[in-house]
Amino acid sequence: MNAPFAAPNDRKPYDYLVVGAGFAGSVIAERLASQHGARVLVIDRRNHIGGNAYDEPNEAGILYHKYGPHIFHTNSDAVVDYLSQFTEWRPYEHRVRASVRDKLVPIPINRTTLNELFGLDLKTDEEAAEYLASRAEPVDEIKNSEDVVINAVGRELYELFFQGYTRKQWGIDPSELDKSVTARIPTRTNTDDRYFTDKFQAMPSGGYTAMFKRILGHPLIEVRTGVDFSDFRDRWKQIADHLVFTGPIDEYFDHRFGKLPYRSLKFDHQTLEQERFQETGTVNYPSPDIPYTRISEYKHLTGQEHPRTTITYEYPSAEGDPYYPIPRPENQELFKRYEELADSTEDVTFVGRLATYRYYNMDQIVGQALATFRRMDEKRGTRGSSEQAALAAE
Repeated sequence: MNAPFAAPNDRKPYDYLVVGAGFAGSVIAERLASQHGARVLVIDRRNHIGGNAYDEPNEAGILYHKYGPHIFHTNSDAVVDYLSQFTEWRPYEHRVRASVRDKLVPIPINRTTLNELFGLDLKTDEEAAEYLASRAEPVDEIKNSEDVVINAVGRELYELFFQGYTRKQWGIDPSELDKSVTARIPTRTNTDDRYFTDKFQAMPSGGYTAMFKRILGHPLIEVRTGVDFSDFRDRWKQIADHLVFTGPIDEYFDHRFGKLPYRSLKFDHQTLEQERFQETGTVNYPSPDIPYTRISEYKHLTGQEHPRTTITYEYPSAEGDPYYPIPRPENQELFKRYEELADSTEDVTFVGRLATYRYYNMDQIVGQALATFRRMDEKRGTRGSSEQAALAAE
């Protein structure tokens, strides 16, 4: 598994070195191997493939997500068509409840939420819209995440659902966060209680890890886990012609301009002696008095039948693996400096959430990886044409 890198006749043993075996790295590696016939080495510092989407059966035999719940949803036919080569799907529409005032109510906020929380009897979308408009507190210029919510639904709903949760999740007040954070969460006037409304919502029927094994199963791909890029970063050009880097962009450049800020997560996985723990896959806890942000139960997601159940408590953290880029203007400015370095770095392609310092859903990462491969493919075709033209002119 960890034999020395070697190749006959001084030829480099690989055409590409891909750092990271999550969605971005795995998709790029598969495309390069299957479409270009390239020899690809994929490495990952963790001892498994799949990145944060990695799942495995625990000691009780319950399939759980080691890094918290990953729910697949997309509006992209291209992404579904691509991944469907490597997995069958189990239809699943995720529903989330929020624990507010001793009630479990739908989140995103919808008409049912309003009726249950405030003892109302709103019967139509129009009535719900009018009610929300009556509570809204118009903000002249929306500058941050607090402004977004207060402008839409008013301060009471903001404090009940968003302020405490966001403070816990990000470690700072919503008034200090970019408006994009809370703008991701809609407010509905209908009774649709699905968390996502994408046209395709499903889970890989055999789990994410099984899907990744198939993506990386091409005979021209070699995978080495438990290998850190830093161990041979100074000699990677002896191993491969081109590097695809999906790790933190600031780490690649030795934090030259300082560290890019991230939020991390801590997970408390528990297996309980009962068949079901909660009514939906995830329950959010916005109250600042509760240290965790949510509890997820995996059997809702996977459809697995088992007399016991596994749940995960999620605790945001300032320390640990990088999960969420913190969306503040000064952080984007810092990233731009690294991006300029990346753009001027030859023989290296940066792709994925950490390499581009953006919060992407899984389907967006797959889409980005496929688009990146297309650009690599076009460049290869252009280079090939140029080489042929030069040979013809000789």
